[in-house]
Amino acid sequence: MLKDITFGQYFESASIIHKIDPRIKIVLMIAIIVLIFTSGNFFALFLSTFFIITTLLLSKVPFKMYIKNMKAILPVLIFTAIINLFYGEGASLFPDIPVLSHITFEGLYRSVFMALRILLLIFVSSVLTYTTTPNDLTDAIERLLSPLKYLGLKNAVHTLAMMMTIALRFIPTLIEEAEKIMNAQKARGADLESGGLVERVKALIPILIPLLISSVRRASELAEAMECRCYNGGEGKTRLKQMHLKKLDYLCLIVFVFYSFAVILTNIIF
Repeated sequence: MLKDITFGQYFESASIIHKIDPRIKIVLMIAIIVLIFTSGNFFALFLSTFFIITTLLLSKVPFKMYIKNMKAILPVLIFTAIINLFYGEGASLFPDIPVLSHITFEGLYRSVFMALRILLLIFVSSVLTYTTTPNDLTDAIERLLSPLKYLGLKNAVHTLAMMMTIALRFIPTLIEEAEKIMNAQKARGADLESGGLVERVKALIPILIPLLISSVRRASELAEAMECRCYNGGEGKTRLKQMHLKKLDYLCLIVFVFYSFAVILTNIIF
């Protein structure tokens, strides 16, 4: 299952979404997430769904890669849907079944609504990581937070951007490392799939400890490599690629304005 998690990976393509300025993509991602969670009805959420699906198609990233990301959060998604299923007023949909007697139409509506919100959230964040390289993400985050340098936080901004990018970059590496450790434990006769919840948690201990040690060792090697290259943060740093907004970026902003206006108008009307 771990090898199916593709979050944090970059998929190279020549799509329109890949060509958008990474600063615009980050800002629009945050704004879309806000619109998703401020959608008060299915009509507004449908507009967000249509907008995000269109974005997925324009990214030219295989849809199966987006689906693979859903496997990791499927338990959370199911748990959220079940919890919201029992929170609703009105007549019961299954009055003759004791276990399901508390399920109402409002609870069913809330359950589907919350599950769809989480799905859209994962899709939006996946589009950003699939279509933006780690280096571009670092530069974009640093540029967006650059006003903080007037508060004396110039080096802190660069450090924060670098930490976030390294974390995203090493997600696939840690997943691959965990998969190797699990296969090694299985080859030694470890049973990781049978038994109850307590047994499965105990079976993860021989995996988590080597993974933690490997992560610390990898972080130490990365720090030494940066020191050997005389890396000193953002002080005196120059960039090979300068970021400039293009016509495509302004077009994306215009499209987003119409989309956000439609969502807000739908929330007011319905």
